[in-house]
Amino acid sequence: MDEALLAELGRVLGDRMLSHESDDVPTVCIRASDLYDTVEALYNDETLAYRFLTDLFGMHYPAEGGKSEELGLQVLLCNMRTSTRLRLSCRFSIDSPEVASLTPLFPAANWLERETYDFFGIRFKGHPNLKRILNIESMSVFPMRKDFPLEDQSREDKDDRMFGR
Repeated sequence: MDEALLAELGRVLGDRMLSHESDDVPTVCIRASDLYDTVEALYNDETLAYRFLTDLFGMHYPAEGGKSEELGLQVLLCNMRTSTRLRLSCRFSIDSPEVASLTPLFPAANWLERETYDFFGIRFKGHPNLKRILNIESMSVFPMRKDFPLEDQSREDKDDRMFGR
């Protein structure tokens, strides 16, 4: 990560920045409870000015960190003036997957948060209409979690012998 960018992030984020790494996109790891305040600080700072939400998505890490950090959220921001990008990463328990909604800062986060809720079960506090967007409302599982079965267990027309099992 560029030293000047790291210094600016340190100035603005302070102890909210738990760690950082630099691969294709500079990445800052934060606590889930600090998500909204962190994004708001990056948005309002005149130097950093991360005012474009590129993407927001969930991730499931069942083999890492135990249940306390099994789900994660990635937020990709962009400064349109300088064409610099930043990834925010936070992880939290699968037992209480909840973070603050970013819709007050980015109205476009509405759809991204609904999609993330629909597929990973991550709830966004303060979201104006958090409900399933692509799957049926009665669905009781979250299909992008790695504990979701790959095959439909309710199908009666499937014979495993046809698939060499």
